Amino acid sequence: MVDSVQPSCPRAENGGVTSGESCGNIEATVSNGTGKGESVTVPVAPQVTDSGLVPGDDVRLQRTPAAEGADPAYGYFGTERLTPLLVMTLVFALLVVVVARWRGVFALVGLVFSGLLIWEFMLPALLTGESGLLVGLSGSATIMFVVLYLTHGVSMRTSAALAGTLAGILVTAAIGVVAVSATRLSGMADESAGILSSYVGDLSFQSLMACATIVAGLGVLNDVTITQSSSVWEIRAAAPTMSRAEVFASGMRIGRDHIASTIYTIVFAYAGTALAVLLILQLYGLPVSVLLTTEEIGEEIVRTLASGMGLVLAVPLTTAIAAMTVPREQPAG
Repeated sequence: MVDSVQPSCPRAENGGVTSGESCGNIEATVSNGTGKGESVTVPVAPQVTDSGLVPGDDVRLQRTPAAEGADPAYGYFGTERLTPLLVMTLVFALLVVVVARWRGVFALVGLVFSGLLIWEFMLPALLTGESGLLVGLSGSATIMFVVLYLTHGVSMRTSAALAGTLAGILVTAAIGVVAVSATRLSGMADESAGILSSYVGDLSFQSLMACATIVAGLGVLNDVTITQSSSVWEIRAAAPTMSRAEVFASGMRIGRDHIASTIYTIVFAYAGTALAVLLILQLYGLPVSVLLTTEEIGEEIVRTLASGMGLVLAVPLTTAIAAMTVPREQPAG
């Protein structure tokens, strides 16, 4: 537990951070584990001090045993955030259930299933050297199969949405593989890739990027396909005498509006995750044509465009499947 927090040390003239005994440290008491009860002084980065850390907060420390006759060394590992994260998760779940009711409950169950499948199947498979493309396709198909039927019920409408989603996943995967190869991206844009390469020697980072592109587009793809399928069913209920071609045309008018709004969702989502990288590149002052050749920006562009093209093509595919499978007449109610 933190006993006191010293102010950040002033920056040096060369832009680095100075150090001292009266700044840039936290004083803490070891509350469990080896060394319990010890009072230690640990240096921390300025951003840790400036994050709002106050006495009474819990932090995790890394203890390094010392040679005989010397004291062990302690280093800052991280701030304990479990409680606020749990509170946010519970509030989120409560809002979903209150607003969406049973549909929200099923959606939360599907979300938990998706997380477990990614953690227990997809990640271990990738770490053992399995093809990232095959892992992404099989894992994503399983997630969508369970999530769609669990959340929206077993029906022809949901099956049409599932078929459109699977088609969109295949399109996204194919475009992603071709784009990664054509742009010669390595898939190693940050230090986490370097860490993985040192521990998992046979991991293909290009294949891993293809898997990431598929998974990243699942959310918006699911949203678009279920909306398009539902739209076709509602159109048929409102106009049971329309031909299937007319139902398709009407559904596509809705789909075009949906495409226009969802494209912004994809682009802004990727821009938000890459904001720190964009800021760094902005500092370089290089032309945009040069920035586009960097690994970091290139990966984000490929992921965005591959997901976007998969999304755009999934709309007419889903609409066509739904128009061909929707019954001629819908029962009242």
